[in-house]
Amino acid sequence: MQFHSLTIAEIRRETAEAVSLLLDMPPALAGQFHFAAGQYLTFCAQIGGEEVRRTYSLCVAPSAGEWRVAVKEITGGVFSRFVNRELRVGDVLQVAPPIGRFTWDFQAVPAGRYLAFAGGSGITPILSLISTALEKGPDCRFTLAYGNRDARSIMFLETLAALKDRYLDRLQVLHILDSEASEFALFNGRLDRAKCDEILALLGDAAGLSAAFICGPGPMMDAAEAALIGQGLPSERILIERFTAGAPSAVAAAAVQSLAQQAEGTELIIIHEGRRRSLRFEAAKGSVLEHATIAGIAAPYACKGGVCGTCRARVISGRATMVQNYALTAEEVAQGYILTCQAVPIGDGVVVDYEG
Repeated sequence: MQFHSLTIAEIRRETAEAVSLLLDMPPALAGQFHFAAGQYLTFCAQIGGEEVRRTYSLCVAPSAGEWRVAVKEITGGVFSRFVNRELRVGDVLQVAPPIGRFTWDFQAVPAGRYLAFAGGSGITPILSLISTALEKGPDCRFTLAYGNRDARSIMFLETLAALKDRYLDRLQVLHILDSEASEFALFNGRLDRAKCDEILALLGDAAGLSAAFICGPGPMMDAAEAALIGQGLPSERILIERFTAGAPSAVAAAAVQSLAQQAEGTELIIIHEGRRRSLRFEAAKGSVLEHATIAGIAAPYACKGGVCGTCRARVISGRATMVQNYALTAEEVAQGYILTCQAVPIGDGVVVDYEG
């Protein structure tokens, strides 16, 4: 993962808890930073003497000709607090080119029907997707169900209103607020399973959607996914982007720790950028990724939570197991891919290839 020094050109307060950052993109780097709607950037900064990496989705359409992300401050969030309280225009951050698979070819279905469930800062990649869909698919229609605490916490409220005005007949925006009452019952409450079912019933023919996009808090995403599957929408047309992952269950963590102890002292071979390194696995060091990092291998990573997929590699010999996985498909796992931030080897002779 190659980082580039980029200057903050603008910091715009979006809500009391969130700002958006506009990056000054040198023309020489614009090609490397070309992105598809729904992709994200990885940021790296030294905070409190430690290197901290985080991923944030681009919240603009590629056609906008700018690189902007939004960061909502979260409790205990080292990077989000730094961005919201300490970062200034003119400061420089290390940024890696865009990646991510939360994307869709809207030109392939110019008259497609799309739906998005977003919660809180989950609107960021979905805003990019909505803008692109309406621009690239001249006959497409898009419905957004966006959950927030109250009107003051809605990120990009004015941007969404402007999009609605521009695409009056093709964009429908449903603001669902759980701490601010509306005279319409549909708009009250949270995006739980019942509310998602209610929205799908209102739309009708959910199984006929070209695609559905989900991003937000974990319980909301689970509810929206279950509702869509319950209405018959095939899983390959349901795209989910997770920002965070919950801690593994005590049972799962204990099982993996037991396997790690069994692998103590075994040989672990890591292939990265054409170089082959042989390491001795030590359970105390943790995952395959941690072993690579401690050994001085510049293996790619961002979240270390099994969410972003940046640390993906392939096991080409031996076996490994993962604590949790929110980024790889069942097909990728079957092909031998692992998230190295979540993986430990099973037995001797495990070979992990980052170029695979």
